[in-house]
Amino acid sequence: MSPRRKRIFWIVGALMTLALVTFFVVNAFRQNLVFFYSPTQVINGEAPHGRAFRLGGMVVDKSLSRASDGVSIRFVVTDTDQNIPVQFRGLLPDLFKEGKGVVAEGSWENGIFTATEVLAKHDENYMPPEAQDAVNKAHQKAAANKPKP
Repeated sequence: MSPRRKRIFWIVGALMTLALVTFFVVNAFRQNLVFFYSPTQVINGEAPHGRAFRLGGMVVDKSLSRASDGVSIRFVVTDTDQNIPVQFRGLLPDLFKEGKGVVAEGSWENGIFTATEVLAKHDENYMPPEAQDAVNKAHQKAAANKPKP
């Protein structure tokens, strides 16, 4: 084999290896991405089935209930347009409160969101931007659908 052919062989081999590594990195990244959805988007079927995603909105007042085992919790998340029941087994963050913003990571099955992680706001005025946007859109939609007197 001539030196020119060896060089071409090594260049093609390096490019193929780079393409293969890039494919595996992008594929792993795509599988580990967790997207945010509002309750309205989940109800409308926009959330993925069989994959984890984040559900965000406000915890409905008086919706929090704890099981007798002390670690199983149920609550409802709303964007003021749609409500999603959430079940969680574990310890809630100290800042978790009814009527406040929350983001729960988990999956949607049989009409219930099963959370594996619950994140709460960090100060009095904070709401995740995605959750605030979802609440604003729901308010706009509700105002547009409100019958005129």
